[in-house]
Amino acid sequence: MRVIVACILLLCLLPPGARADQVPAEIDYLMLTVGNSDCIFIRNGKRHTAKKAEDHLRGKYRRGKRHAPTSEQFIENLASKSSMSGKPYLIECKSDKQIAFGLWLTQLLYEYRASSNGLKTDDEFSISSETAGT
Repeated sequence: MRVIVACILLLCLLPPGARADQVPAEIDYLMLTVGNSDCIFIRNGKRHTAKKAEDHLRGKYRRGKRHAPTSEQFIENLASKSSMSGKPYLIECKSDKQIAFGLWLTQLLYEYRASSNGLKTDDEFSISSETAGT
């Protein structure tokens, strides 16, 4: 019973998910932020510019939109790993530390939703402006 109550409380604290009409705007925001960042996108072990990463994601989304009815599913199904090799995508920003691209995008989505809803994100979990390239 305590676990159920804890889960309900946690869900109440999270920013609300997007309505269906908000999903394209959220996904576009994620892709634009990637393209405008100073980060390096690593796909199948090869380094790519942020603009090439944005172009790659736009192509995957255009071809696989049916697999991404939500922003979370876009991240999970299209933007986290190579559909050919299965290798996870990585991102490297100014800190030179590589992190999972899906995790980076999920944090970016969380911050976008929080700011859209007038919520303040916890600094401990937020992507710095240096990391996000803004």
